[in-house]
Amino acid sequence: MASSIRPRLSRVALSLVSPSPAPRLAAGLMLALCGAAFADTGKETVLPEVTATASGETASLGLELPASTGSRLRLTPLETPASVDVLEGETIRARGDATLIEAAARAPGITQSGTSGGGALAARGFAGNTSVMRLYDGTRMYVSGGTVSFPFDPWMAERMEVLRGPASVLYGEGAIGGAINTVPKKPTRGTIVNEARVAYGSDDTWRTAFGSGGAVDEHWSYRFDVSRNHSDGYVDRGESDSLVVAAALRLDVSPAFNLTLSHDYGKLEPMRYFGVPLIDGDLDSRLRDTNYNVADSKLRFRDNWTRLDLEWKPADDVVVRNQTYRLHSRRDWRNAEGYRYNPNGTITRSSFLLIGYSLEQVGNRLDSTWSGQLFGLDNQLVLGFDVNRLRYHRDRNNGAAAQTLDAFAFNPGNFPGTMTNGELFKTRTDTLSVFMEDKLQLSQRWSLVGGLRWDRIDVDREGMRNASGADFDKTFTHTSGRIGAVFAATPALSFYGQYATAADPLTGVVNTTAQQSQFDMSTGEQAELGVKQRFDGGRGEWTFAGYWIRKEKLLIRDADDPNVYQQVGAQSSRGVELALAYAFTPALKLDANGTVLNARYDDFNEVVGGTVVSRSGRTPSGVPERAANLWLSWDFLLQWNAGLGARYVGTRYVDNANSAKVDAYTVVDATLSWQLRRDLRLSLFGYNLFDRDYAQTTYNGNSQWVLGRPRSVEVAANFSF
Repeated sequence: MASSIRPRLSRVALSLVSPSPAPRLAAGLMLALCGAAFADTGKETVLPEVTATASGETASLGLELPASTGSRLRLTPLETPASVDVLEGETIRARGDATLIEAAARAPGITQSGTSGGGALAARGFAGNTSVMRLYDGTRMYVSGGTVSFPFDPWMAERMEVLRGPASVLYGEGAIGGAINTVPKKPTRGTIVNEARVAYGSDDTWRTAFGSGGAVDEHWSYRFDVSRNHSDGYVDRGESDSLVVAAALRLDVSPAFNLTLSHDYGKLEPMRYFGVPLIDGDLDSRLRDTNYNVADSKLRFRDNWTRLDLEWKPADDVVVRNQTYRLHSRRDWRNAEGYRYNPNGTITRSSFLLIGYSLEQVGNRLDSTWSGQLFGLDNQLVLGFDVNRLRYHRDRNNGAAAQTLDAFAFNPGNFPGTMTNGELFKTRTDTLSVFMEDKLQLSQRWSLVGGLRWDRIDVDREGMRNASGADFDKTFTHTSGRIGAVFAATPALSFYGQYATAADPLTGVVNTTAQQSQFDMSTGEQAELGVKQRFDGGRGEWTFAGYWIRKEKLLIRDADDPNVYQQVGAQSSRGVELALAYAFTPALKLDANGTVLNARYDDFNEVVGGTVVSRSGRTPSGVPERAANLWLSWDFLLQWNAGLGARYVGTRYVDNANSAKVDAYTVVDATLSWQLRRDLRLSLFGYNLFDRDYAQTTYNGNSQWVLGRPRSVEVAANFSF
């Protein structure tokens, strides 16, 4: 039974006020800095120009936009021997994607794989935050407890850049499947422009946002954004709430030297929902709206992210960039997350988790780019280093007995009051990375792009509970590289090939256990061939990539002794990806992409009932081998636009034995917008138009399905002034 659409119009007050001092602190800092901005320096400084282009008759995959995610040389995707996509922030918001995870999953070969506990993605046969890295403004977000909680709100994004395939040469371990970089809105030259958004929809969902940015004078410019969202959710007790505040102030000391101070605050309280149990292996419609979590559940993430960026051009052919940063994240869980249906009409509720994580990340990244000649050939070279320290504390409860409850007359009850929480362990992780990248222009058409990175990671762990054997001090080192060639057959057509290596931690680095510290990181390699083209006078762009990836040094059980681990396992994937953007007319545009892959365990054993069983030849769980996206946009009248999109995710196995699977699904969304005035746009968003019941992901193997959003609608008004 699908959840009904039930907007309640009783809520009329939309609040942007947060009880947390962090947004007020950020706003106060912003005002203080802006006040200082009006001081006369006595010098005239010209701000860098920003060029804006209208789409006209073009449709774009971003092949001509500089993308820092695929290369520190800021090459365009046409110049980069890798698969890179650029998703503009305005496009993301126009399509109605509620989270950045949803937006990223519209890129070729990217699918969602995580639950409400922070979200995760899968790419090229590898799933999870330790295989698909998340970045914010080019700096990696470290995984703790399998979770990355920031960024999440599309309002803050200027664009998203998606790099598919190993990214360790750019960002270090943990990116064998790819990297997703959210580039936030930044201070810009020009007249100050303000924008606001108000939206309301199904399940008492409301969204408010405000943004402002521009130049204060010839030296100072700023950007300020705030966004608040709330929903009652599409399941019982499915409330969610979020707040984001971002402020940035830029000082152009001279045309060659600028500083930018930024601070972002995010508070996210997603749905405390971990799915419903299957009955005889199938979804029972009677459970569609049921949430089996406790009534006083908690899921809360708080992130503070401060950066000081410097850019200096001491000469026309030299650029120096430096970023000093601090990120502090606090993540808390209090939930009952495991549910199993019993034949007598009851459920067994278990996995009572009371967990707290605290992660502080402090670091500095410096790089310098030179443009010149090498052996008489045009050459670009970037050299740099990144040093950071992570302090991680983890608390966890001492467990509680399972409960048996009526599945259909469900009384949620509260979290067990007998459970206590205490510090489990803490770690300090120091990382030093040195990297380089070079582009050598061999001829007018041929270029060679390569890179190297060396990482040294020191992990010092102190166990606070049952500490015997838990303390350790381990140093991991790894060197990764990428070499690729690009053949520009024409200025709009490129062929490329590349070979890259990568490293993946057995878990997130800060979560390394004493047992895992005895092993090395997993390693990987990829070979890729592809073609990219702009055609028909810029009205269309298309890309094609074929790849092979192999990951080695997986932990597997010894075939003769199930109590012994060996680091000899391997898995691989091979596949193809195709993306197309085309403007049939200035009013009718198409974006489409699809992927087909074959992911396999090459060598993998696990223990089943005390016996070691080989899973070689099986597909890794949670990895769809088929996926596709489509979006059609039509300006059918002078001030009207309609959009229609479809997202297809293929069959996924839910266990390593491939004994159970989740069926493929297709979800159709639509939009309708009316530019009522130059400064006012009204929009209508429809999600899951055919009210498809589907598993966005699974939990506890195949015992629970975390269901996606049912049919719902939202209306929105966007203002500019």
